[in-house]
Amino acid sequence: LDADVKGVRRSAQQAPQNRVEGEGKETGISFDVKLRPSFPRGARGRRKGGLYKTRVDLYCAMREIVTVQVGQCGNQIGCRFWELALKEHAAFNTKARYDDALSSFFANVDVRQHPALRLPVGDGRGAIRALKARAVVVDMEEGVTNALLSGPMRDVFDTAQFITGQSGSGNNWARGSRHYGPMYHEQLLEAVRRQAEDADSLQSFLLLHSLGGGTGSGLGSYLLMALADEYPEVYRFSVSVFPSQDDDVITSPYNAMLSCAALAEHADCVMPVENQALMDIVTSIETKSGTGTGPGASGGAPAARRDDNAVKRGSSLSGVDGGDVRGRAGHGGTPWDGMNGIAANLLLNLTAGMRFDGALNVDINEITMNLVPFPRLHFLLSSMSPVVVPADRGRMAPVPRTMDQIFTEVFGRDRQLASVDPRRSTYLACALLLRGAVNISDANRNVERLRRGLKMAHWVSDGFKVGLCDRAPVGVPYSALCLANNAAIQKPLNAMCERYKKLRKRNVYLHHYTEYMDLADIDSAAVSIEELAAEYGCVDAARAPDTVPSIAPLGIR
Repeated sequence: LDADVKGVRRSAQQAPQNRVEGEGKETGISFDVKLRPSFPRGARGRRKGGLYKTRVDLYCAMREIVTVQVGQCGNQIGCRFWELALKEHAAFNTKARYDDALSSFFANVDVRQHPALRLPVGDGRGAIRALKARAVVVDMEEGVTNALLSGPMRDVFDTAQFITGQSGSGNNWARGSRHYGPMYHEQLLEAVRRQAEDADSLQSFLLLHSLGGGTGSGLGSYLLMALADEYPEVYRFSVSVFPSQDDDVITSPYNAMLSCAALAEHADCVMPVENQALMDIVTSIETKSGTGTGPGASGGAPAARRDDNAVKRGSSLSGVDGGDVRGRAGHGGTPWDGMNGIAANLLLNLTAGMRFDGALNVDINEITMNLVPFPRLHFLLSSMSPVVVPADRGRMAPVPRTMDQIFTEVFGRDRQLASVDPRRSTYLACALLLRGAVNISDANRNVERLRRGLKMAHWVSDGFKVGLCDRAPVGVPYSALCLANNAAIQKPLNAMCERYKKLRKRNVYLHHYTEYMDLADIDSAAVSIEELAAEYGCVDAARAPDTVPSIAPLGIR
């Protein structure tokens, strides 16, 4: 049976006409296989001419993610992510073959034909023709999208993937959600449908957006709700940029509150990323590398010491074709490349387990299954070590970090992508996604070492999920991503509520929102977030019972 199935697999790869059914479906491909009379008893089959004819399903290894990037912030993060993803795959896929790992985010297209022909993965040895990102690009202003179409990443996108407007949402959630959402409803779902149908085994949707503006928050919320209605069985992940306390958008408290309520209702997993935390991390890197201008910049340090730690051209903090951590030099660099590069690294580490082989690979859908004990408590804190991958490693020759340092840093406050300290709050669950030459014994040892200093929920004292991926990020021997469902998330949620109440108390700017929605909907969103923060607070305050009640055996009567 094994030999016959292998023969069928080879023939299917060489001759697509052998496919009988299931082509393009998530369940895989089914084939007719003829077996000898020694077919085991009880097996289902139909005897024909001395042979048994049965069906054998060969399940595809491809697992695709459709990325939906909405608004200016979401598209800038998406552009950095696609750039770094191509660099990472180019480092490991030196023969330029279109394999399963590359198919997770990119489709192989033969643009010589019209319309362009989508090429299958096959045996993973086919040549790359033209890579197209599995993405939907949405923005109600054309500035960022035009930059994508004319920039270094223009060949990765197709104009059919873009849905743009001209006037923008005016930093108004209600206008983006209640006005532009219904207006572009059919176009949005059609663009998503094309990407979903091109996938052989669609794993999840990944939403990139911010909460402070109008398009990313409002239209992003509408699109998330539409995905929940149209694709209820496909997981919806969101990387959401939370505004900082001194955000330059005056109406961001309203926008963040309404958008966060939509995330709590329609997303399966949310990874908050705070602007302030990203700025602090970039400033810290600049200070240590001797390139910063802040109070911690070591302007008088020896040049040799600065060169050893400098973040140089080609790192994830620099712009396209080079630049420093602020993107001040190099073609394509922008002032936000450093912050966007950190968010892009989060996505690369999150999806490494489904793109590359590993001893304990963690599929992205397993994150929701293992880290979300209650439906509404699906906000995960993230931290990484190293945060940035230094470039020109051969010339710099930095001292490699030990595995113990990697584990200690991901649980520290300085590496959190949100301005919280999770060690002071209760962990509901925690996942450690490790990449590179990591031994399972070293991982278990460090988990046991750190567990003693963490406050775990009393009902899940062993709530750790460990994933091992063989492929390390380019330039480092190993890395770690920590995803924690921690009660510390109530701090940014409470801060969001306080900022909202300051504006709501004086009813300022509300007339811009009531033009498109009822005031009661705004207040109900605030109540929803207050209740969410209270639920995390209850988990944090919960204590193990002194005695566990038991039921006396009834015995035989």
